[in-house]
Amino acid sequence: MMKNNSPQDWPEPIVRVQSLSERCTDSIPERYIKPLSDRPSDDAVAVDDANIPIIDLAGLYGGDPDARASTLKKISEACNEWGFFQIVNHGVSPELMDMARETWRQFFHMPLEVKQQYANSPKTYEGYGSRLGIEKGAILDWSDYYYLHYLPLSLKDNNKWPSQPPSCREVCDEYGRELVKLCGRLMKVLSINLGLEEDALQKAFGGEDVGACMRVNFYPKCPRPELTLGLSSHSDPGGMTLLLSDDQVPGLQVRKGNNWITVKPLPHAFIVNIGDQIQVLSNANYKSVEHRVLVNSNKERVSLAFFYNPKSDIPIEPVKELVKPDKPALYTPMTFDEYRLFIRLRGPCGKSHVESLKSPR
Repeated sequence: MMKNNSPQDWPEPIVRVQSLSERCTDSIPERYIKPLSDRPSDDAVAVDDANIPIIDLAGLYGGDPDARASTLKKISEACNEWGFFQIVNHGVSPELMDMARETWRQFFHMPLEVKQQYANSPKTYEGYGSRLGIEKGAILDWSDYYYLHYLPLSLKDNNKWPSQPPSCREVCDEYGRELVKLCGRLMKVLSINLGLEEDALQKAFGGEDVGACMRVNFYPKCPRPELTLGLSSHSDPGGMTLLLSDDQVPGLQVRKGNNWITVKPLPHAFIVNIGDQIQVLSNANYKSVEHRVLVNSNKERVSLAFFYNPKSDIPIEPVKELVKPDKPALYTPMTFDEYRLFIRLRGPCGKSHVESLKSPR
């Protein structure tokens, strides 16, 4: 098994993309220019009129069995066909959502020396960062971010959360609490739709003892958006992701077959996607899906990705009820800690990570 040999430091000095954005008027440094095959402009088609499914969760809680059944079915179809969907009427207050996003926008507009106090290292990634993966000379993404742990409480370190703007810690705390509850409700739905007991996936994640963390993404304006990406194509390594997108500036694209679909975020919706760990637990009945982020020449973007993950040290493997003679277990057991280390050394990389876990046949 891999030892926890996380690197202590970045392989070269960190450059903040926000400061590049302020300096670069008509070109971007070579470090950010993607190979032709990965650039947004040379894609298969970007389909303009498509969007990921939009699901109203009110039907789950209104006491009408037909509405509940219909909502469960819509979520099931979205998981099977897309791996991504937007939810509205999810129970988190719109005011809290707006406050969380705007508080973080304020953080990224603070002076660099204030943000630098929270500069991160690849050991835990926690804090203010500008790169994922530690390969020297790698091509980088056009974004800065802030990464923080919410659960387990043993990892939650308020000193690593910004003390400025003044409301930041309090807002993050309330936001995290609400999203953990919402993820718990969605886990029940996914379990029921897989034909399992409603608490099956939650138990497989470690019961109450789960992990949760948040990455706030800041995508500065970019003078040559057609040459780069805000976030390279990847599937999410964890269990489930709830994204609060910037509803003014689209940027998220989801892979559907050979096409990249640009998601049109609804105000006060969350974008939900299946992560690699639920793909493994469901024995690939549900699949995590590649996605990436485009940048914009006129506008910055801020988004908050909340990751709901299994307890980090329990082996994750297909749930036994979903392993059948005609569908043997597709994956060998691996803890989330081992999987995360495996990914962190390599950076975002399509879906090659979860595919490489498949059991040898």
